Amino acid sequence: MSPRQPQSVHQLKVTLLETTPPIWRRLQVASTINLRRLHDVIQATMGWMQSHLYEFRVDGVEYGEPSSEYDLPSARRAKSTQLRQVTPEPGTTLHYLYDFGDGWKHEVLVEAVLLPEPRVSYPRCLGGARACPPEDVGGIGGYEEFLTVIGNPRHREYQDLMAWSGGHFDPEAFDLAAINAALAHLGPSPWERSPWG
Repeated sequence: MSPRQPQSVHQLKVTLLETTPPIWRRLQVASTINLRRLHDVIQATMGWMQSHLYEFRVDGVEYGEPSSEYDLPSARRAKSTQLRQVTPEPGTTLHYLYDFGDGWKHEVLVEAVLLPEPRVSYPRCLGGARACPPEDVGGIGGYEEFLTVIGNPRHREYQDLMAWSGGHFDPEAFDLAAINAALAHLGPSPWERSPWG
């Protein structure tokens, strides 16, 4: 049995702020996706590893999850909030913060609200540019220093950082097929279950 199609689809552009040239992804997701699930989609699409806490912010309101590590009493539950409730129309934005230590800030812009295409599975990635920084590199400043070091084989920290990053890192890499394969492995479509489930 094929998955039930959503009634509408949000097309989003996710941009990692303060990166030059920008690191970005263009996504399509069911408008009914809850923010907890959208977190999973952004993680898979950007290349993050689900290693840290996150938060969405829309019009000064925070959405996240209960945590013993951080006291976030004012945050509303991400799992109980659908994307269409907080960004109902094109041109609206929300901000996504991943890793409260490194502080990776993303802008999520709603580019369009569309009808779903026949026989298309959502979520899906349509395009993007550049690789996601490595986890725990130290935020934007640490990432810039990391790129400086790995770009200079004579740098005294070159060998250590190359080993730390797995022996190879290409900041220009972007693999659309691999991203969509990762999205396909996220599990059941969000519109097939309650956003409160």
